[in-house]
Amino acid sequence: MLGLLLSMAITFSSPVNYDISLAGNFGEPRPNHFHGGIDVKTGGVEGKAILSIGDGYVSRIVVGLYGYGNAVYVTHPEGYTSMYCHLKRFTPRITAFLRKWQYENKSYYADSKLKPTDCPVAKGQIIGVSGNTGASHAPHLHLELYDTRSGNMVDPLDFIGHCVNDSLQPMAHGFMAYPQWGEGTFCGGSSKQSFGFSTYHLTRRFTAWGKVGFGLWANDYMESAYHRYGVRDTKLIVDGRIVFHSDVCNIPPLMNLMVNYWGDYAHYIRTKAWYMRAYRLKGNKLPCIETDNDGIVDFCEEREYKIVFRLTDFAGNTRDYSFVVDAKPTSFPLQRKPNLFRKMECWKTNVFIMPNVKLMFPSNVLAEDVDIQQRIYDGELSPRYTFSNVAYPLTGYAKLSLRSTGKVRDTSKLYIKGGWGRQNYCGGIYSDGWVTGRIRDLSSTYELAYDDQPPIINPIGQSQWNVSNTIAISVSDEGSGLKSYSGYIDGQFVLFEAIAKSQCVRCRLNDVPVRKTGGRHKLTFMAEDNTGNKQLLNIEIIY
Repeated sequence: MLGLLLSMAITFSSPVNYDISLAGNFGEPRPNHFHGGIDVKTGGVEGKAILSIGDGYVSRIVVGLYGYGNAVYVTHPEGYTSMYCHLKRFTPRITAFLRKWQYENKSYYADSKLKPTDCPVAKGQIIGVSGNTGASHAPHLHLELYDTRSGNMVDPLDFIGHCVNDSLQPMAHGFMAYPQWGEGTFCGGSSKQSFGFSTYHLTRRFTAWGKVGFGLWANDYMESAYHRYGVRDTKLIVDGRIVFHSDVCNIPPLMNLMVNYWGDYAHYIRTKAWYMRAYRLKGNKLPCIETDNDGIVDFCEEREYKIVFRLTDFAGNTRDYSFVVDAKPTSFPLQRKPNLFRKMECWKTNVFIMPNVKLMFPSNVLAEDVDIQQRIYDGELSPRYTFSNVAYPLTGYAKLSLRSTGKVRDTSKLYIKGGWGRQNYCGGIYSDGWVTGRIRDLSSTYELAYDDQPPIINPIGQSQWNVSNTIAISVSDEGSGLKSYSGYIDGQFVLFEAIAKSQCVRCRLNDVPVRKTGGRHKLTFMAEDNTGNKQLLNIEIIY
């Protein structure tokens, strides 16, 4: 395997100074993305030292973006870049580079690039301490590793696997049969069917005829923690011939959304169980998958077929699951004639138009051809629309335009909102009665909304503060959502940092370029939402 060859050539060290226990591994399927690294447990606490896994230099610092929280990148001369996420804080030296960028750009949210000579680090050197910032549900270190040249995510365990104990084999829970519509049947049916693995070799005899794809629900395990992990290597073997092989060791970030098409996303949404297809949909371009005839098994001869799923983890622990299928001629249901008006083909640009709605798909945002299943409900400023009867995410953005059917005072305040339950801002560009935004799921409900109310700013304290070291402010928006905020003291920009897991921000006065005089200073705080509404707070502080 590629990963094994790499690990034999390059070895990095542990990112922590204690025995590693993982809460998540590389490539686990999750809604809309693969887990791009490993989650190293920190005992449920923050503040543990995080170490560079190799010699190199700090090449990038990210704060408050992409769900990473506080993150730092280290580029290594071996051709890889490591990333350490959800940190509570960085070392003072790294923090100094961050603060310089934040003040130059007048923004708390940062994506700062450093030169190789700015901040070199050595293997084992502390670069920060663990935390719970960003899209993190508990304190831990999320460690990712990238091929520096290609930018592809690679499995950190190929390089630090010697720091992790794993002697347990992966385990399969069940398989799914996917008869190809109009071309195959399984156990007399033409719809997908799931079957549990009660043993490694099922004695039940299955029947099939024609073209059938298979999927597998499986997990890996390690003795250090009771967690379910993703399976690194999966093979589907039919009569001794490999028809499908996945080795989850190299994933281009731009293909992250392909996880929804490799996995059975609609089934996961209902059951929380990922059945990963052991065949390739025609729009699935993931390089970690290799197939023969796209992985589809053609039961075209009246005989028995031996089916084997072979699962292997990063440490080489392997387990087989098998069953036998008897191929018996069976009639197929007639293939549906496509509705050319509603059929969206994955390889080309598609446009779907009906009264008051336009939907445009760029090429390659679908992994298969799709029939639009539109439903329309009453709405206040426009009808409410869904475009699929089942959960159906896209691999990129489609452009949605809705015509306004209600009257508003200011058309620039119209926007599209959508989602399940919580309604998210999906953009809002108004032109000649239409509002255009971007969507990434066909099954969500979309409609026009109106927001002419500014964000809400509430000082945490009195209107006139006698402050010592910290100013805290609550800032939120109940309409289109908060876009940006900034703070100034006596006309000079000061940094307000987000407080994790809250709507509050704070300014640490010891860290800002304002001299403590014991006198009055003017604090100005501004916030803007996604439709351009602005709120301004002016108060005096004594500092």
